[in-house]
Amino acid sequence: MLKVTDLNTSYGKIHAIRGISFEVHEGEIVTLIGANGAGKSTTLKTLSGMLAPTSGSILFKDEEIAGTPAHKVTAKRIVHVPEGRRIFSQMTVRENLEMGAFLRKDKDQIEKDLEEVYELFPRLKERLNQKGGTLSGGEQQMLAIGRALMSKPDLLMLDEPSMGLAPVVVETIFEIIKELNKQGITILLVEQNANVALSIADRGYVLETGKIKLTGTGAELLKDESVRKAYLGEE
Repeated sequence: MLKVTDLNTSYGKIHAIRGISFEVHEGEIVTLIGANGAGKSTTLKTLSGMLAPTSGSILFKDEEIAGTPAHKVTAKRIVHVPEGRRIFSQMTVRENLEMGAFLRKDKDQIEKDLEEVYELFPRLKERLNQKGGTLSGGEQQMLAIGRALMSKPDLLMLDEPSMGLAPVVVETIFEIIKELNKQGITILLVEQNANVALSIADRGYVLETGKIKLTGTGAELLKDESVRKAYLGEE
């Protein structure tokens, strides 16, 4: 579904992504792990069109999309849930969800999809007319994912979905991620909590200072000694 080849991205003079190559196959959960500043979020921003690469190729379903503007990437059904959730704090929960369907023309189906989001996130249905900014951190993360689902993604990219959340909420979010994958959505996950990410991922890539240093199945990387020391807190 997604093939990235020799991708480079810079912030001014800072060379943040240094020639990385990786693939995401249809139906997979693939995770990118690494320390802060490794280039994980920059990678997702480049894929979603928020940043333009300096060089390299991004093929989505065999179509070149490198440098495509973000709204056109979303229209191709690649949807990015950014770090920090970025919901519209002054809009209600329902208005936030409707914004996710902004590019869609199938008005009849939108109402059905809203109902599906409410089934997945009953808390959101309880708070439909509440402003997004008044929700708890976990509810805001649910809203950000729900809004993304309203864009009907084939590839859902999640950036640090567990950040700042209580362990019990993290568990709920990751159960939902697994359920979305079962429903047929391919997922590219950036996550600081390497243990949880690798435990649900089909495959993973380890990023260090803008380069891919290691790749393997989720189970293989969980057992890898260097990964366990660097990212799982083991001595």
